[in-house]
Amino acid sequence: MSQNTMNYIIHKSNSRGHSQIDWLDSYHTFSFSHFYDPNRMGFRSLRVINDDRIAPGAGFPTHGHRDMEILTYVLSGAVEHKDSLGTGSVIRPGDAQIMSAGTGIMHSEFNHSQTEELHLLQIWILPDRQGLTPRYDQKNFPVAEKKGKLRLIAAKDGRDGAVTIHQDIDLYTSILEQGDIINYQVQPHRYAWLQIAKGEVNLNGQELKAGDGVQITGAEQLEISTNLSAEILLFDLA
Repeated sequence: MSQNTMNYIIHKSNSRGHSQIDWLDSYHTFSFSHFYDPNRMGFRSLRVINDDRIAPGAGFPTHGHRDMEILTYVLSGAVEHKDSLGTGSVIRPGDAQIMSAGTGIMHSEFNHSQTEELHLLQIWILPDRQGLTPRYDQKNFPVAEKKGKLRLIAAKDGRDGAVTIHQDIDLYTSILEQGDIINYQVQPHRYAWLQIAKGEVNLNGQELKAGDGVQITGAEQLEISTNLSAEILLFDLA
């Protein structure tokens, strides 16, 4: 179910695709795997937002990607990552991890814990050009830098300590508590996508819950608040 309001469209969490196997419970904001909707093929350069819950000790065995910017954003638990560049790392909440697949990369992702569930968002973004040299980067952003305000975690120019992404995107995150208010102006020549990762927020009078996404086209003043607590991702897109 989608709802039009002014310059944005709200995509409710229950309109997402869903796939489930014994170790993976996944919701797809855009067409992915067996979920296909010709009206949900992505938004601008944003192609995939998968909301994944992975059982203890389980995960994705080694597989390949090409010509895609892949971001992993952990909500709870930890990811054990290995790739063909020789990178081995553990990705935890607060980390921003980017993998540029470029001409081709192989990697695996597993739940680092043998006892706790892993909850993450996997985000795919179309790069601004094909044939890039594969690359990996990971940085940590403390909670204090995100509480009640937007923190840039990924950008084309890598400014303010953000990870660099090969696309004209500014990706912000924020953790909100009751009483916090965030204001953001989407410029006339830009687009945006707001993803509710946790909790509930109010966007310009509209109540949104975890899993909801908002597609924003053109100039729009955003006011985001919560009566409880929430975690959000805001993509400012070309």
